[in-house]
Amino acid sequence: MIIDLDKFVSAERPHWTELESLLDRVEGDTHFVMPLETLRRFHYLYERTSADLAKLTTFAAEPELRRYLETLVARAYAEIHETRLQQHRFAPLDWFFRTLPQTFRRHLRAFWLTVAITMVGVLFGLFATVFDPESRHAMMPFGHDRLNPADRVAREEKGGGGHLAGQHGSFSSMLMTHNTKVSIFTLALGMTWGVGTILVLFSNGVMLGAICVDYVMAGQTKFLLGWLMPHGVIEIPAILIAAQAGFVLAGALIGRGQRATLATRLRAVSRDVLTLICGVALMLVWAGIIESFLSQYHEPVLPYAVKIAFGGVELGLLVLFLARAGRHGSKFKVQGSKLGQFEAAG
Repeated sequence: MIIDLDKFVSAERPHWTELESLLDRVEGDTHFVMPLETLRRFHYLYERTSADLAKLTTFAAEPELRRYLETLVARAYAEIHETRLQQHRFAPLDWFFRTLPQTFRRHLRAFWLTVAITMVGVLFGLFATVFDPESRHAMMPFGHDRLNPADRVAREEKGGGGHLAGQHGSFSSMLMTHNTKVSIFTLALGMTWGVGTILVLFSNGVMLGAICVDYVMAGQTKFLLGWLMPHGVIEIPAILIAAQAGFVLAGALIGRGQRATLATRLRAVSRDVLTLICGVALMLVWAGIIESFLSQYHEPVLPYAVKIAFGGVELGLLVLFLARAGRHGSKFKVQGSKLGQFEAAG
């Protein structure tokens, strides 16, 4: 086969350069995921460059060009046909902004189950307190049952949050540690096939409902919202997500409709469970800081409207993050190819 070498190289070099730039990007960024169209283009460039290499085999006078194309084709072949799992370095920002919210949405039914169980507990605590005020001693956390909401509000507003002077760090650390222990315990109770997790959620709901209705009936709704919202809009969802992880674990234990062995089922959910509980820990760190440095200050030091607005903004951002973050693409992997990845909306 006779070809005009100069004309051939001029016509084909843009394709070689394009293939090389794609390979450089894939090899240099372990988190780069090819969209489907780019993946098709990559395969086309690989085939075209391979054909060009075959045409150049008869040109002994061009060893440098032939070696360049051989290297290019070999790199592309290795990327396409590599079957070993690619080793990725841990990228905290990628994990936080993509892996965590995607994992949350993947188990959304388990989350709504936690919300439903908690709301049943809230309603139970609410109605029990309304129709049987003495039941508050059994349903509220120790100490809260003996507090008169109006008296507490007067005391808190008079004190101006001074009781925590010089103790914010230790108080926030205590809150983080305690709430994280409760969350891990709630997750671990998934090993009881979810029964223990259900009981924790219901109990938390009962306490929350009883306390809320107690303050509302005493005419202290504004104080209640200003007290709970700044940290509660993060802390409560964190506990719910911990319970969500517990239900994911329980689902793997029960294995309804699955033929895989117990070990296989547990291994399949282990990464998601770990992702969720790590996200919970981060949320509780933030909630602990806010509860110590903001929630304990009330009027006249800090207007309730400001605290309520702050909590509303937090809640909106949390909902937006869990619902939308990481939706630019989901990774799917073609068997036997680490380049066989493409993005799909979701």
